[in-house]
Amino acid sequence: MRFAARVDQLGGGSVRAWDIHNAGKEALARGENVIVLSVGDPDFATPQAITDAAISALKNGDTHYTTVAGKHDLRKAIAAHQSRRTGLALHEDHVLIVAGAQNGLFSAAQCLFNPGDEVIVPEPAYLTYEATIGATGARMVRASAKRDGSFRPDLAALEAAVTSRTRGIMMANPGNPTGIVLNHAELEGIAAIAKKYDLWVISDEVYAELVFDGSFKSIASIEGMAERTVTIGSLSKSHAMTGWRIGWMIAPEALITHADHLALCSLYGLPGFIQNGAIQAIADLEHITPQMRDIYRARCGVLCDPLKAANNLKVLYPVSGMFALIDVRGTGLSAHDFAWGLFKAEGVSVLDASAFGPAADGYIRVAFTVSEDALADAAQRILRYARSLSA
Repeated sequence: MRFAARVDQLGGGSVRAWDIHNAGKEALARGENVIVLSVGDPDFATPQAITDAAISALKNGDTHYTTVAGKHDLRKAIAAHQSRRTGLALHEDHVLIVAGAQNGLFSAAQCLFNPGDEVIVPEPAYLTYEATIGATGARMVRASAKRDGSFRPDLAALEAAVTSRTRGIMMANPGNPTGIVLNHAELEGIAAIAKKYDLWVISDEVYAELVFDGSFKSIASIEGMAERTVTIGSLSKSHAMTGWRIGWMIAPEALITHADHLALCSLYGLPGFIQNGAIQAIADLEHITPQMRDIYRARCGVLCDPLKAANNLKVLYPVSGMFALIDVRGTGLSAHDFAWGLFKAEGVSVLDASAFGPAADGYIRVAFTVSEDALADAAQRILRYARSLSA
């Protein structure tokens, strides 16, 4: 049987990177003593008020079709929230409700890029970006990060990657897997490149509410960028709602119209009761997200601080999100071999960060998505394995 040529763009290394996570979940299901730190899925439940809002809507019969673009009240709430953050005058026609951030990334790419186009992605790049871009027939072009170990964007490398085929830039801010937050100068630099070469920017901002200290600035708020920026947001990480599959696109009205047409022939709208939960989540945002930030900040210390005792590991502390990168090159092993060796020896599942691109070769990504007790245990297991390699 024959398949569409695009299926070749949907697999590859980014898919195989999850093998160790799947192995960890299977071992956990068998009752083995494993700790899974390989995915960003919080261990705690969605806040009760959000669940109650969805249950109430469900009990009241909200089980029918909804507006494909999303409920008006939810779109208005998101537009108001983003207006406060950016200073832009946004309204509901700038917002499309999507089935999580990944669906938003895919929808934006489908509406913006053609076969043969190029899309620049600063390294390290989230795992799904390459396939998301490839599914349009376009090609992802990696722009190297600075070579000083900071993983901050190299603006000269980014501009050097621009060709006559370049149509956009796709980036995560705050970063995954790095946990870095772009500063004003970096955002201005990327914006200047986008304006100079007439490029779209797709800004994946799912960790924007989880910046530990200081403020977050969206690239859309920079002068001249609102009309060429697609902002992707989600409740998955900030509200522990990964399984609810709800997020949003914020973009110029014309693009939202096209994405709405795409949703009409793909999702055909999201469940109304799920959107009611999301309305409650946005209403409670200022109460919920500080608690989430405090949890992840504390968990970062519980996992990462003990690892400083290993002379063959180096921890890159994040300033946002739920992940940290650990440099394992001092062990003499590749990140792939370290990750699998750790899993087999100590029962800790982590991700080989080289899947995020060559800039992250030699690093593993660990997630703060289990309890502090489990993280403390995981830290000792990682430390023990690293010391066994040193010995």
